[in-house]
Amino acid sequence: MTGTQLQEVPSERAQHLLRVLVQRYIREGTPVGSRTLLKDSGLDVSPATIRNIMADLEDLGFVASPHTSAGRVPTDKGYRFFVDTLITLQPPADPELRDFQRRLDKRDENAQTLVASASKLLSTVTHLAGLVTLPRTVYAALRQIEFLPLSERRVLAILVINNKEVQNRILHVNREFKEDELRQAANYLNEQFAGRNLDTVRRNLVNELEQTQQHMNRLMREAIALAREALVPGAEDGEFVLEGAANLIGLDQLNDMEKLKRLFEAFNRQRDILHLLDQSMHGEGVQIFIGHESGYQLLDECSVVAAPYTTADEVAG
Repeated sequence: MTGTQLQEVPSERAQHLLRVLVQRYIREGTPVGSRTLLKDSGLDVSPATIRNIMADLEDLGFVASPHTSAGRVPTDKGYRFFVDTLITLQPPADPELRDFQRRLDKRDENAQTLVASASKLLSTVTHLAGLVTLPRTVYAALRQIEFLPLSERRVLAILVINNKEVQNRILHVNREFKEDELRQAANYLNEQFAGRNLDTVRRNLVNELEQTQQHMNRLMREAIALAREALVPGAEDGEFVLEGAANLIGLDQLNDMEKLKRLFEAFNRQRDILHLLDQSMHGEGVQIFIGHESGYQLLDECSVVAAPYTTADEVAG
């Protein structure tokens, strides 16, 4: 066992090679071989030394060999060490900041349009996918809820918030509902909860279903179950605008079409992504989730870079 293997932190030379490997892999998306590393690193060492150092890095868990003799790729641990230790962040130059400000200086536009502009700007700058949540509403009242039956055990929930904002949400249910059943369910919910704050409605829905379930008829139980699904946190103020998702197609790291399809489905479903972004809203500054750190298997091959934004000195999205 070499001295490098005994260390928790790689030697300076090993760190240099890891930096070169990560940068090359990010740029090209294919495993990096020893000959390429020797050429790119500028080190005056033999190919055998490069191979030994890479073997040590693999033993430490910073790189992996996807196939025999096919070069190496960084692991989540390698990426994390690269982000935390091996790179120096360069803030945007003044001309770039002025350009960003110009693109986002749309004071007469509504929140949806401004968020869409910010999301598109992120996508343009990174050449990847840009995602921005809509600002949270300080006070959101449920004015009306309606349900429409769809095919394949799905229901369209239509929410009217604060008399002006309309939200649509597709619910996956355990049976087919008739239009008349859904109308009765909506009438019951509107009678009970219309005009109340959404947070209050959510708490009441949970309490009523837990405390009086045995005394409810099936219509009331199903109405409350539908409402709970439609009013999960994020339905009214946690939606996001996504731009540049097509940039993910063709990336070598996401060359599994089935995996890419599931990722796009998660974007459409929104809920898991919103839960991840909520963690960033309660954190400070920029947060980076690498691979499995997100806690969502669909994002194991991805990284998410997120930060909260504020309006009126309060975190809004």
